[in-house]
Parts: sequence; structure tokens; C-alpha cells
Amino acid sequence: MSTPLSHDPLWPRAGGWPAPAPGAGRVPADAALLGIGTWRTSLSPTGAHATPAAVRAALRRYSPALTGRGASAAPDGGGPVDLGGLAVVDHGDVDEPDGPAGEERARAAVAEAAGGARLLVALGGDNALTVPAALGAWGPELGAAGLVTLDAHHDLREGVSNGSPVRRLIEAGLDPARVVQVGIADFANSAAYTRRAHELGIRVVTLDELRSRGILAVVAEALDVAGAAAGPVHVDVDVDVCDRAVAPGCPASVPGGLAAHELRALVRGLARSERVRSVDIAEVDATADAPDGRTVRLAALCVLEALAGLALRTG
Repeated sequence: MSTPLSHDPLWPRAGGWPAPAPGAGRVPADAALLGIGTWRTSLSPTGAHATPAAVRAALRRYSPALTGRGASAAPDGGGPVDLGGLAVVDHGDVDEPDGPAGEERARAAVAEAAGGARLLVALGGDNALTVPAALGAWGPELGAAGLVTLDAHHDLREGVSNGSPVRRLIEAGLDPARVVQVGIADFANSAAYTRRAHELGIRVVTLDELRSRGILAVVAEALDVAGAAAGPVHVDVDVDVCDRAVAPGCPASVPGGLAAHELRALVRGLARSERVRSVDIAEVDATADAPDGRTVRLAALCVLEALAGLALRTG
């Protein structure tokens, strides 16, 4: 049995955002949350369909206050940034989002939720959710859209699985010249798929390059490349880009990946841009997490980092 969380009126908890009223349609909001628990086509056994609920529960462990270095860059010039001032609406979960019919339900749900919000945050689920999340958020702007992936893998595999979303989005009409893949890891991809990424013209930023150049420089370039056509940018946050020590609940995470603070900084940095209209958080299997729930808690912090980026926007 879990221990009840303490209550302090001066220490509000994140999460617990309201659902839209029945039949409300597109609800104006700063941010919209939507669960897309894809899992049936995963290349590795996964219980990722349990993750949206687990992330929502984990959010309650955190405060919605930004008090670190990011607060000094706030539009008001300093002091804590209270994310509780953002209007966030939780649209619940898409029922059975796998397969053609499920993808269409998810795509429609994303389009409705994103239509009333400045930022859409989709909770996965395995990486298959990136297809309906991105297409639903882009809508008719697909031709000018861009994609940034934070991922150890290229996701260019054949077929339909959590290993194929980038290939499928390109086949749907996404210009590969506006795809940036950050965090690609050695020994996590085949030579054939690495060659495919380069032949397509995808901008690949390996872990080594990211660490050599630094997060700020890579974020700036990623936004310039993905946003080159001035269309909406989707960010795919595949938590398996992290070191396995901090993300044991990601089936494909490898030793030597990003530290948790690096992933958080990337998410916040990207979400600060008005070009970023949607984010998905993928590849966390809540049923395979460590006993302390570290992977799910990191995913919850990525939600908050996306909201922090939104709160820090000045444009």
C-alpha cells in the first residue's frame, strides 16, 4: 500500500489538472495533456500502456514551482516561476490507441486537444504514439512541419512498430531535411539504418557530439533546422536516450546514455520555443521500473520541464 502524500497549503502539488467538460470540444488552455498508451506493436515486451496513469500519479510528488537558474530567465526578470499559473487541461486517455483504428482515434483526439492549446503534451506508451501525436498536432501544416527526437535510436525500421515512427512520418509527408535526431547512441542502431538516416538528409546529433558542443548549441540548431519552414515542431522525448541507471524502465535504454539532468535541460530548452507546439514522452514501461519508480518520476519531470519551457516563453 502506498503512503499518502502530505498536505501543506503552502506547498501545492503538480498534476491533478481538470478534465474538459463533456462536449466542450476545443478548450482554450496554455497546455493540454493526453494519454496515448501504445504498446501492442513494441519490439520488446512492454507494459507501456500502464504508464500514463503512473506518470499522472508521479506528478503529485512534485511542486509546480521553478526556482533554479531557469527562474532568473523568466519574463519578469527573476524569482520563482509558478507553473500553477498555467491553464492546463487533462484530456484523459485515448482508448486502445494501437492499430489503424486506434491511431485514427489518437490522431483525432490530439487534433482536438491541441487545437485549443499553446502546447500539447502526449503521454505514452511506446514510441508508436509519435505518429498520431505528431500528425494530429501538425494537421494541415504537415508540409511545413519539423521533428526533433531525443532518442538513442533512429526509428527508421521497416514495418509498423515502436521502431518505425520517424520512417512512417516521412512517408506521410514530413520533409526529412527538417528532422533532427539528438542523442543517437553507438551500438544501439544498425549500420543500414544509420546510412538510411544520412541518405535521407536527417540531421543526426550523436551523444558524443551533444556532449562536445553542449546542450544550448544543439537546442538552437535543432530548432533552426526543424523550424526552417516556419511550421509547427513536434518533439519526441524517448526516455531511453538516458543512461540505463536512471531509466531502467525503458526496455532499450543503454549504459552511457544521457544523465537525467541533461534530458530535462533539453526538454525545457526546446519547449521554450514558440515553434514547438507538441511534445510526446515515450518508451517508459511503468510495470518494469525500479522499485523507487525513478523512470516514471523522470517522465513526470519531463512533463514539468515542458511546461516550464512554455512558462518561460517571451514571444
